[in-house]
Amino acid sequence: MPALRFTKNAKLIKTDEFSSVFNFRKRISARFLAVHYQPNDIGHARLGLVVGKKVARRAVDRNYMRRVLREFFRIKQHEISHVDLVVRVQKKFEKEDFLQIKQEFESLIEKINRRTQAQLPVISAVTVQISE
Repeated sequence: MPALRFTKNAKLIKTDEFSSVFNFRKRISARFLAVHYQPNDIGHARLGLVVGKKVARRAVDRNYMRRVLREFFRIKQHEISHVDLVVRVQKKFEKEDFLQIKQEFESLIEKINRRTQAQLPVISAVTVQISE
């Protein structure tokens, strides 16, 4: 079973990393979350979180939302295709909305997996006979 840690190399940290994901212009939205994504060549998924002050004024609320989303990613990270994700909270959610947020996050990840799998080029095995 793979380790379920949220390590430093699974995080988007630098501004350039966030900017490249936003500039790639691929986004899927739901009621509470918007997920921007970009395929990467690293070999694993990475996560960046954006929770603005317009969504939740109090830092306690913003930190709770980040913690919940980080936990969902940590559990699902090995099921996500190799993409950089920036999850942006569009609407404030609280503890009462936990199950709804979890379902929404999982459905968005499934959609991203389907879209990125569809975009991958299919490499077919072609046999070539060498004439001697």
